[in-house]
Amino acid sequence: MTDKLLRSDFYYELPEELIAQDPLEKRDESRLLVLDRATGGIRHDIFRNILSYLRQGDCLVINDTRVIPARLLGIKEDTGAAVEILLLRNKGGDVWEALVRPGKKLREGVSVTFGDGALKARVTEVLPDGNRLVRFYYDGIWEEILDSLGEMPLPPYIKHKLKDRERYQTVYARYEGSAAAPTAGLHFTDGLLKAIRNMGVDIVSVTLHVGLGTFRPVKEENILDHHMHSEWYEVPEETADRINAVKQSGKGRVICVGTTSCRTLEAASFEGRDGLWRVKAGSGETDIFIYPGYEFKMTDALITNFHLPESTLLMLVSALGGYDNIMKAYKEAVSRRYSFFSFGDAMFIM
Repeated sequence: MTDKLLRSDFYYELPEELIAQDPLEKRDESRLLVLDRATGGIRHDIFRNILSYLRQGDCLVINDTRVIPARLLGIKEDTGAAVEILLLRNKGGDVWEALVRPGKKLREGVSVTFGDGALKARVTEVLPDGNRLVRFYYDGIWEEILDSLGEMPLPPYIKHKLKDRERYQTVYARYEGSAAAPTAGLHFTDGLLKAIRNMGVDIVSVTLHVGLGTFRPVKEENILDHHMHSEWYEVPEETADRINAVKQSGKGRVICVGTTSCRTLEAASFEGRDGLWRVKAGSGETDIFIYPGYEFKMTDALITNFHLPESTLLMLVSALGGYDNIMKAYKEAVSRRYSFFSFGDAMFIM
């Protein structure tokens, strides 16, 4: 890599037919590309065999966020024009930050109605980045109304309709708040997680509510000019204690499931007076942007999916796995017809 990191450095050719449109019938039967970041060596396997690459004393970090049915289709009350509101994050009470389409029709003060009128909304503010603050009005329980009227916010590259909402959730999804799934976790089953625990691997959870900022394209050619949108995260006390114990013992690895878990740990890391890095319990906002040259504080290995060309997620895995290693691995994944993106196959960077 040069001193100047260019967006175009992270481009690769991907045939459209390799973009997975549907989840596999069995979650853990996806393919697994194993990358040894020290040697650049590549192995090909099946995800359920992830057990072969874990060892007693490791700590697996999962993101237990749950995707909400955040896509609302409604009509403008004054004209009847069709509009879409995509919930990004709750700002308190019944006010949400949202992405809207078409933006020109949803100016401040515009009112929208959904379904049979059980839910109404008014745009209260247009934010500098083009997002909106929207206040909702309804009678009843918000979660029940949203579950009834909302749709799962699948990425635009997935054209097929999702038959079962739970297939865009991890089996350990717990706390509602995400606008997108932490997709690396989609490969795990309850049985596989039990087998991992039984072999002496600790499994701990963090929460990061995934916003669309993670997936927004990098528009600047010099990636250092790109600004990440912030996302809310939480590291429980027990999780911090267990991760710190593993790091200090030096006998196991901290293995993040997904870029969201990785970003959470790196954002919450701090250097102690003894010179050792630890993760701090607590919650907050992070806009951490990880790209080649970044020195990882807590993450030793990463289970992840294959990411979009020129995306911040591809930049993150290039930072951990090594730019040349990752681009070589992606080229091989394409040649071997791996499936890509949210419902696609997995990679283990070790």
